[in-house]
Amino acid sequence: MPSSVPQPLPPLAAIRAFEAAARHQSFTRAGEELGMTQAAVSYQIRLLEDRVGVPLFRRRPRGVTLTADGARLAERAGEALEILRQAFAEARHQGDETLVISALATFAAHLLAPRLGHFQIAHPEVTTRVEVDHRLADLLAGEASVAIRAGLGEWPGLRADFLMPVRYTPMLSPSFVARHGLPATPAALSDLPLVDPDDPGWAQWFATAGAMAPTSVKGARSYLGTQLLAAQAVIAGQGAGLLTPVYFLDQLARDELIQPFGILAEDAISIWLVYPERRRNAPAVRAFRDWLLGEMRSLGMRGGPADGPAGDVRSSSS
Repeated sequence: MPSSVPQPLPPLAAIRAFEAAARHQSFTRAGEELGMTQAAVSYQIRLLEDRVGVPLFRRRPRGVTLTADGARLAERAGEALEILRQAFAEARHQGDETLVISALATFAAHLLAPRLGHFQIAHPEVTTRVEVDHRLADLLAGEASVAIRAGLGEWPGLRADFLMPVRYTPMLSPSFVARHGLPATPAALSDLPLVDPDDPGWAQWFATAGAMAPTSVKGARSYLGTQLLAAQAVIAGQGAGLLTPVYFLDQLARDELIQPFGILAEDAISIWLVYPERRRNAPAVRAFRDWLLGEMRSLGMRGGPADGPAGDVRSSSS
């Protein structure tokens, strides 16, 4: 009859060293996080490899990489340590958690900020902090809890939930229309000043509309780099700008912006909610994910990317 006695666990210090080294793909950076030397991290991982009986890392002259066995163990070890952290927080009656949200500027300003209060009312135990930065936060190193990113939905070690496609169309301000008139056809935009005229999206939109893109720039050149700023330039009457309608529903309703055509161009990239695979079941992350996906459904944005079903979820842990 098989024994019901559980197998003894390896030392927790070895598991922590392994999990940190797997996350950073570096013994040195794991040591910096844990307050250990690189040699001490290496020693703990050797102890763990002796216990499991297989190599967990490939040692190379310029670093380390996980073996297939190591990658499988790293995922489960990360989940186990996350469960332990949450259990100790609850034992200390400190269930409150700060959810750091790294977000794209326009998404944060026009979709997230106006709605985030509803999430906080539903989840008073979660403190939220939104950070807007063009630099990608290192989620695996804990720089943020979750992030809203533009891309193809594939980031190593991160789980990605589809939020919305990137679609855009020209918009104008009433003051601009009063001076220049409302363009009767897409081709007529070629004769008007454009905000961020070197944006490759213009060529894509004109092609979608079946019109020739302008060969020369009318007015001053500019590069604002984000729709948040481009929209302000459009509202100020500086020219026609490419904007994503779902971001500017309020401005369109208040007639601060005018969308002259129903033609939308779609980018190859989409907007995704991403977070570490090992934290997918953390209470605050799970609550925010469920809430945000519900908000996107209410906006009609949860149709899924072009090559995936509705609610498509991609995970990459390579």
